[in-house]
Amino acid sequence: MKRKVLLGVVFIFAAWAASSCDSLGKCQTCKYVSYENGQVITPNASESQYCGADLIARQAKDDVTVGSVTTKFECR
Repeated sequence: MKRKVLLGVVFIFAAWAASSCDSLGKCQTCKYVSYENGQVITPNASESQYCGADLIARQAKDDVTVGSVTTKFECR
């Protein structure tokens, strides 16, 4: 009986561990949006899906400002 309980607990733990990797590899749909003086000038920018390390790397980059135009990486 103890063996069956232990096997059940191990199975549940393995199932949880396998599914927890999905939350680490979270994906978001993102796009670059340009603003000029606080107003959006690229409202229909193309969106792409980014996941895991690629998403983190893109979110870590600073906004780029050239003149009065600032471009930001935004995700939803």
